[in-house]
Amino acid sequence: MIKDFAGKTAVLTGAGSGFGLECARIGARLGMKLVLADVQQDALERAAAEMKATGAEVLAQQVDVSDAAQMEHLARRVQERFGAPHFVFNNAGVGAGGLVWENTVQDWQWVLGVNLWGVIHGVRLFTPMMLEAAQKDPSYRGHIVNTASMAGLLNPPNMGVYNVSKHAVVSLSETLYQDLALVTEQVGASVLCPYFVPTGIHQSERNRPDELAMAKPTRSQLIGQAMSDKAVSSGKVTAAEVAQKVFDAMAAGQFYIYSHPKAIASVQTRLEDIMQARNPTDPFAHKPELGEELRRALRAATG
Repeated sequence: MIKDFAGKTAVLTGAGSGFGLECARIGARLGMKLVLADVQQDALERAAAEMKATGAEVLAQQVDVSDAAQMEHLARRVQERFGAPHFVFNNAGVGAGGLVWENTVQDWQWVLGVNLWGVIHGVRLFTPMMLEAAQKDPSYRGHIVNTASMAGLLNPPNMGVYNVSKHAVVSLSETLYQDLALVTEQVGASVLCPYFVPTGIHQSERNRPDELAMAKPTRSQLIGQAMSDKAVSSGKVTAAEVAQKVFDAMAAGQFYIYSHPKAIASVQTRLEDIMQARNPTDPFAHKPELGEELRRALRAATG
């Protein structure tokens, strides 16, 4: 549990917007040294300028988190500049939808590359650095937070590729928590599972690399994008509020971080389905009009 953040180092991916940017702002207010990583250069530069204006010490680097070599370079720069970080926020993520059999190989490579491999690289590179620091200094405290989603605990339809990536992040994070507990009491882990929060993730296509360019979107993908745009844009909980929950969780040693605790009722229903071996419950049982709207749209698109 990190109780005092002043003077500590934070590494944040996806730092140019959303949760990453808001956590950087909190870190700057608390006197942290900030390592900002983002694939979008202009957003990264704006974030770095904002943090430096507060007096924070900043290392900013454009990084595609799916790229092992780029992440390894980032880790080396962090080690050289600040030593082992205290807070690692594996947060960069992209969104994609559509009927699961319509996702192309490029769709899978892009979404799993950023959402899952980005977290894998963050864990494999920074955890050893943190453990080494813990062995050398009994007062050292570190924490790793991985951004998953409520889609990592549920399986909403027409979002298959995204669901798969986020379920994997939850699994990785839970295992990381257990593995760390076996070897140290100085480094902890949490998983962030936000629901619909206005962050910009619904506009992820702007950062898709050319070599994984999207084919002409299918009707189901267009329908999924429209529903995601509406849901994310209308979110009442802000990214800043979620970022504060992240810091509160680190200070409290809390593993699961939720933006919308009431949504856990749907997780309970899913787990009861599993335990009772019953077929998956209709995800729109509480809002049948939404389910009917999606059903009509998809059947018209695929009929």
